[in-house]
Amino acid sequence: MAFSRIIVASLALPTISAFVTPHAASHAAAKTSSSLYAAELNGWVPDESKFAFGLPGSLDPAEEFDPFGFAEDADLNQIKSYREAETTHGRVAMLAVIGFLVTEAPLEFHPLFATGARDIGPAIRHLDEVRVAAPFFFEVLALIIGAAEVGRALKGWEQPGNEENIVLKKDYYPGDIGFDPLGLKPDNFEEFAEMSTKELQHGRLAMLGIAGIVAQELINGKEIFVNFGLAPDTFDPSSLPVTF
Repeated sequence: MAFSRIIVASLALPTISAFVTPHAASHAAAKTSSSLYAAELNGWVPDESKFAFGLPGSLDPAEEFDPFGFAEDADLNQIKSYREAETTHGRVAMLAVIGFLVTEAPLEFHPLFATGARDIGPAIRHLDEVRVAAPFFFEVLALIIGAAEVGRALKGWEQPGNEENIVLKKDYYPGDIGFDPLGLKPDNFEEFAEMSTKELQHGRLAMLGIAGIVAQELINGKEIFVNFGLAPDTFDPSSLPVTF
């Protein structure tokens, strides 16, 4: 009897499925595909009707700030490339600002080199001192940076010369290389978008900040805190391996 029921059910299933419209089936498939795509992109679903396809980063008082129209004329792949570049440059700039401020007077914190007892001046000249103190440092640094860039490329970049001629993988969210040792990444798009916007804003400010710091130190050869009047001007340029 049970076997008969199984046979009847198996025969009925194709008949029932015949009453499901192709539109409903395709809609369900599209919805499932969209959900999976959003999950791969931290909840972000690209929307061409929104600024920058709906990527986080636009906020008051200058929403949709794009004076040169880069976002307006860009397709999805180009927008993702722009955001990848902006995020990466912002992170490097934030590290650079911290590096400049903590290694100059009055802090003069040099964790990698025994120069704490010496005044080696503005951070733009510290690489001269590094070459003297540790000649191999730049080669090691190049290997570290190269390894980090290779890892980033393998994570999110397509093979050069691919058929679709795109730079970033479709399931890669710009800047999300999977590095989250403290587990701070939110698990929903609303909180992720807020955190991403904060990172972008800090990165944008840092890019402007480090550009100003470097320009100022190139002009007068003084540390930033010295320019602000927060540290004494005790640096003697003639003490460096290369005279400023």
